[in-house]
Amino acid sequence: MTLTFSDALGEMPLVAILRGITPDEVEAIGDALIESGLRLIEVPLNSPSPFDSIARLAAHVKGRAIVGAGTVIRKDEVERVGAAGGQLIVSPHIDVELIRFAAARGHDILPGIATLSEAMAALQAGASALKLFPAETIGPAWVKAARAVLPTRTAVLPVGGIEPQSVSAWVAAGAAGFGLGSGLFRPGMSALEVKERALSYVEAWRAAGETT
Repeated sequence: MTLTFSDALGEMPLVAILRGITPDEVEAIGDALIESGLRLIEVPLNSPSPFDSIARLAAHVKGRAIVGAGTVIRKDEVERVGAAGGQLIVSPHIDVELIRFAAARGHDILPGIATLSEAMAALQAGASALKLFPAETIGPAWVKAARAVLPTRTAVLPVGGIEPQSVSAWVAAGAAGFGLGSGLFRPGMSALEVKERALSYVEAWRAAGETT
């Protein structure tokens, strides 16, 4: 059975952002993330040899996780991600043409948004979910207010400065998941360290769900 973005998001809506990861370590880190329960993995394109990492990871975790790229800003990058076996496209901004281009090629795309106007434009262009970025400068109150007007099933995933202790406030406001960056992975971390951090986020997510 093919794992879809929707399936992965429903199972555990935490996106691992592996900024700075290298191809030689990506398989071990991928296994650690999957063992902890994560099913969505992003390799930012400003990492060393990102397309090599995406190709190796996509082949290694096929059927177990959705792999893709972050910091995608051009159409040719979308094509290279697809050629490497990546499914997920994550951008730091909203570019309607980029969203349409990626969606037309069967990718799930999460554009970065910071306003309601950007959110609506992204959804109309075909975004699969919304990346609220940078979350630490916006705050949970934005999500609570936006939920009143966004389509009911819209998944808003805050990214930036998310720590296990801050998860509950965001979930209470209506966040549907998170993108996890330096709080989860930093270059030089062992697979065991990453797994331990991932488990702390998974525990925080589950605990927040029990109280909302």
